[in-house]
Amino acid sequence: MRSLFIVIGAAGAFVAVAAASPKANTSMYQDVRSYLSDREREFDQIPAERRALLKSMAEYVRKCGNDGTRPRLLFVCTHNSRRSHLAQVWAAAAANYYGAAAPAVYSGGTEATAFNPRAVAALGRAGIRIEKTTDDENPIYHVRFCELGPVITAFSKVFSQAPNPQKDFCAIMVCGSADRACPTVKGAAERVAIPYEDPKQQDGRPGEIAAYDACCRQIAREMLYAMSLARSRNGK
Repeated sequence: MRSLFIVIGAAGAFVAVAAASPKANTSMYQDVRSYLSDREREFDQIPAERRALLKSMAEYVRKCGNDGTRPRLLFVCTHNSRRSHLAQVWAAAAANYYGAAAPAVYSGGTEATAFNPRAVAALGRAGIRIEKTTDDENPIYHVRFCELGPVITAFSKVFSQAPNPQKDFCAIMVCGSADRACPTVKGAAERVAIPYEDPKQQDGRPGEIAAYDACCRQIAREMLYAMSLARSRNGK
């Protein structure tokens, strides 16, 4: 089929960042940069307990940098349809925003479904560009936050399947169900639980768009905060 360029809408899937240069790209889309700038001004909205969890993630990224290795972050939720995708995209964009070395960022679920179209739409409203490249139950998308930067290949899959890493990565549990279902993640060097409320609860209701946009903002804000700590020498 012919590729379809989408800014808002579409069906979705799992996201795995394609190999990209560790150098940050300076061609971030202006609307994405503005969106992240707004989130940066909201750091005071992050509660102390969540800051501590995000600091653990940041310390892993900084430790890898100090060791001369590229950090690998695997975001895990239940269906790999919403929160894990959002976290993956915003973690990559946040590193780019700060001009930091880009971590290799992945996502997966305890089961595979598809990238939910409501989450795709929320990213679109934040300025992310999404190109649909297949037309099936689990479509493949190309996701971009920069003109010349890395392309994130998005489709749903189980977290233990390729191209996700099998060892030496930090597993970041972004939903409570996945956190409880996977008290340990095979091959993970670190494991951090940073659960987010599932916007799925508002599907089909009047507050649907507001719920997805709020979730998108929170994840972007917190990934940005973590990456701001990761680039800091003292981690504060």
